[in-house]
Amino acid sequence: MNRFIALAAMVVGSQFTNAEDWSQFRGPNGTGVSFEAGLPVKWSKTEGLRWSVPLPARGVSSPVVHGGKVYITCSSGALDNRLHVLAYDVKTGEKLWHRQLAATGGTNCHPMTCMAAPTPVADDTGVYAMFATGDLAAYDADGTLRWYRSLVGDYPSITNQVGMAASPVLADGKLIVPMDNAGESFIAALDRKTGKNLWKISREREIGWVTPLVRVYEGKTEVIMSGRGVVTAYYGETGEKLWSQKGTGPSDIASATFQEGVLYSPGRGGTTALKAENGTFKELWKSPKLNGGMSSPLVYKSIVYAATGAGVVNAADAVTGKPLWDERFKGKASASPLAGDGKVYVFNEKGLTTVLKAADKSEILAENDLGEETLGTPAISGGAIFIRTDKTLFCVGAK
Repeated sequence: MNRFIALAAMVVGSQFTNAEDWSQFRGPNGTGVSFEAGLPVKWSKTEGLRWSVPLPARGVSSPVVHGGKVYITCSSGALDNRLHVLAYDVKTGEKLWHRQLAATGGTNCHPMTCMAAPTPVADDTGVYAMFATGDLAAYDADGTLRWYRSLVGDYPSITNQVGMAASPVLADGKLIVPMDNAGESFIAALDRKTGKNLWKISREREIGWVTPLVRVYEGKTEVIMSGRGVVTAYYGETGEKLWSQKGTGPSDIASATFQEGVLYSPGRGGTTALKAENGTFKELWKSPKLNGGMSSPLVYKSIVYAATGAGVVNAADAVTGKPLWDERFKGKASASPLAGDGKVYVFNEKGLTTVLKAADKSEILAENDLGEETLGTPAISGGAIFIRTDKTLFCVGAK
């Protein structure tokens, strides 16, 4: 059986033991899909909330949930060089701890983003927080600093004048750090206990914002990284390149996703569905309509969804690529859509969430406005949706 063909259920499942945890960008398997029931449909600033708490500063990273805690990052200061890591109680919203760091790398970026752009990743030992400055810190669950690295200090040519946003993930018991940039580009695996490199593989010097995908097949962990013009898989144990596929036009912003052995690769020209055949990938279909821009595609119940920067959700059959429907939503999306409990959630940049029925026909179930800038992708855990805005962390769900 070809090693490339793996069931989506195997993607990083071994890294996350609690089904309610949402420990990384786009959830436990990196696909933005929750398997929980009873997820909320309607809410506002005054209704349908478990709790809400003010944040000390701005951020566009996602919240992550693990072991009864919600972790989040922020950045502040006139130069955006004050870096924050916070933990909240998942049930009450009580602030458990707040730690701060001084940035060691440059803070130039597009005004839409900030230094708190990469999403942290958590496990039973605590949280790993990376910032667009190249500062990387590991804290235990009680907020004690375990280790710290200045990646710019280690690799001084790292630079991205518009801001970095790729997020670390866990794979094979290691912390995977993506660092595509205009300087020294690489992907590295770090020891979770010490932060030291276990392996480091050079990549093309190109700016990128893609978060890696991880899957396990026949006991072997693959770390899949997209860039301009190529998708590459690395062996999680050693960093050895397992395979690469050129010419698929992968995105350097949005991240790919999986379902039933098919890779759905976003690009500037839409989304391409790829499946391994005879040692290489075969293109199943390509849909220019499924162009999400900065947001990543979502595959749920055999339908592919893409929320565009122009304020349109496009849906297509995941097997054939045949367009099913399109639906306008208010505003435009930077956050990636999420799904669960038969619903698709689309988040616009102004804080309005459009809830759609996951079906082959368009149906809007609700529009919920929080009225605050929302650029980071939310998290789903314990029957609730955790939405971070530029000012507030909201826990949306029945009490």
